[in-house]
Amino acid sequence: MDEVVKIVNDIKNGNIKPIYFLMGEEPYYIDKLSDYIEQNVLSEEEKGFNQTVLYGRDVSMEDIISTSKRYPMMAERQVVIVKEAQDLTKTIDRLEAYAENPMDSTVLVFCYKYKTLDKRKKVTKNIAKSGVVYESKKLYDNQVGDWIKRVLAGKNYTIDPKASAMLVEFLGTDLSKINNELEKLQIILTKGSTITPKHIEENIGFSKDFNVFELRKAIGERNQLKSYQIAQYFSDNPKDNPLVVTTSLVFSFFIQLLKYHGLKDRNPKNVAAALGVNPYFLKDYDVALRNYPMKKVSAIVGTLRDIDVKSKGVGANSLPQHDLLKEMLVKIFN
Repeated sequence: MDEVVKIVNDIKNGNIKPIYFLMGEEPYYIDKLSDYIEQNVLSEEEKGFNQTVLYGRDVSMEDIISTSKRYPMMAERQVVIVKEAQDLTKTIDRLEAYAENPMDSTVLVFCYKYKTLDKRKKVTKNIAKSGVVYESKKLYDNQVGDWIKRVLAGKNYTIDPKASAMLVEFLGTDLSKINNELEKLQIILTKGSTITPKHIEENIGFSKDFNVFELRKAIGERNQLKSYQIAQYFSDNPKDNPLVVTTSLVFSFFIQLLKYHGLKDRNPKNVAAALGVNPYFLKDYDVALRNYPMKKVSAIVGTLRDIDVKSKGVGANSLPQHDLLKEMLVKIFN
């Protein structure tokens, strides 16, 4: 994120490079940087003649280079944006000569999603020498919560840790999806508001009481009644609560618990870092640690592997979701 801020600030200050090669597994920042350049480098009057958006599947590298070598009309520079540039993977090396001596009056932007250039290649080195090569890396699960907090803080909002955890658990690490949901909430909530689990439930559709997050907590507390109630809710709403996702997240909970049992340093801050969880939720793991000895956790991990295989239709004769969830809970609580 710091690198993104630097690129934006450089553009604001007039330090505009002739090539921006935006690449990587996480498309969110690729889109953000591309959109910023598209919206801010040229004035509205200049864009008509001097801003071109191309798509990798529709053009060749020769087309892109030819367009980039044109001179701007009644403007200091032109902007050429190549979206879905990953479709040009086989011919991207043809950019090498242009990147060595690019047009100063052209801002050439590549949106090269889900892939990266080999940094040892000459084409990459030439781009880096004359322009910017930015790699947008996918965040780990335990990094997304902090990202959500930073994004909201920049817009004068805060978020309850449980609400943040719900977003991560249900939307994963896809920053674009998470940002879209956050923007929906910002429309209805006044600046300075704190986003709560209730806001998530009412406006995004995730139940604050019947979700995998609450199921793991109930299992950790050995609260069988609540665990079975949540399992029943999942069975009644299978499309919103796929069994494969449920078993995967319960499995990850017990893997974290197994790791917790093996830690010698029980300092809360260090434990949270080792488990990859928000310190706010560490108390839930402390409860589960007392309720499930290490030997029991190891047995549960084995059980969950078996349930996961069955949830995918292997050796289970297509058992209904309710039966597999019930089997999972019975074996955990026995």
